[in-house]
Amino acid sequence: MFRTAQFVITFSLVLVGCGSSGVSSDEDARRAYEGLDDSIDKAITLGFQGFNAATSANVAPQTANGAKTGTITISGQVDQGASTNKTMNLIEELKDYSDDGEITYNTNETLPVLSMKLSKVPTGTLEGSLDGRFTMAGALEGDLTLSLTFTGELQPSPDDESEVERKPGTTHITGTAASGDGNYNVDLTR
Repeated sequence: MFRTAQFVITFSLVLVGCGSSGVSSDEDARRAYEGLDDSIDKAITLGFQGFNAATSANVAPQTANGAKTGTITISGQVDQGASTNKTMNLIEELKDYSDDGEITYNTNETLPVLSMKLSKVPTGTLEGSLDGRFTMAGALEGDLTLSLTFTGELQPSPDDESEVERKPGTTHITGTAASGDGNYNVDLTR
C-alpha cells in the first residue's frame, strides 16, 4: 500500500511538471520574444507619434491595440527647443496584450523603459533601447525580461514633412530576451 501511494504521488508530480507552461529552454524564450516582437515596432511608432504631437516636454499617452487582445500604451517626456537632436524617455504599459492569441503579456508596477535619441532631425539617425520585464500567461507563463538596443535612420513623414518617422528597412534591433531557463539573442532589421 505504501509503495502504491508513493507511486501515485511521484506519477502526479511528473504529470504536473509535464503540464507546465513555464519557459524552460532557449526555444521557449524565442517563442516568448516572438509573441512580443510586433509590439516593439508598435512601441517605437507610438513614441514617434507622441514626439510629433508633443506641444510640451510631456508626451501624451499614445495607445494601440494588440492584434488579438489588449493594448500597448507609450508615454513620457521629450526634449523641447530648436535643436535638431532630441531625446525621448518613455515608459511602456501592456494590458492583456496579445498579437498571436496564444501568449498574453502584461506589465507590472515597474514599467519597461523605452529611450530614444534622435540626431539631426528629420533626416538623421535613431538610437534607442527597450529594457524591462513583462509577465506572460497562456501558452507560456512567467516573466520575460527584454534588454534591447536599436539603431536606424530618420526621414520626414510622407504625409506631413513637419513630422519625423523611422525610415523603413533601416531599424536594426539587437539584444536578449530572457525567461526562466531560456535565453534568446535578438538580431533583426526592419
